[in-house]
Amino acid sequence: MNIQKMMKQAAKMQEQAAKMQEQLAEKTLEVSVGGGKVTVTANGVGDILAIRIAKEVVDPDDVEMLEDLVLSGVKQAIEKGKAMAQEEMGRLTAGLGLPPGIL
Repeated sequence: MNIQKMMKQAAKMQEQAAKMQEQLAEKTLEVSVGGGKVTVTANGVGDILAIRIAKEVVDPDDVEMLEDLVLSGVKQAIEKGKAMAQEEMGRLTAGLGLPPGIL
């Protein structure tokens, strides 16, 4: 394989990866914790878009529980977003013979 052909393939792959990033930014996912008392919405690039908290979970005498629920929801949403992105990127690089984590 000549170097010019490899460069064209690399440029095409970069273009596809950029397009995929745009698509991931448009995809959303939701995570609910605490029996649905806290819901976190994120996109496929790891941005937190919204956090909804049920009124009944807001207890001024137990702020730590609410903090734990919010933190847990955010962590889970970020993990799911990363997994979504990794799955999509895996599809992009499938068949290229590249080791995982190259892109």
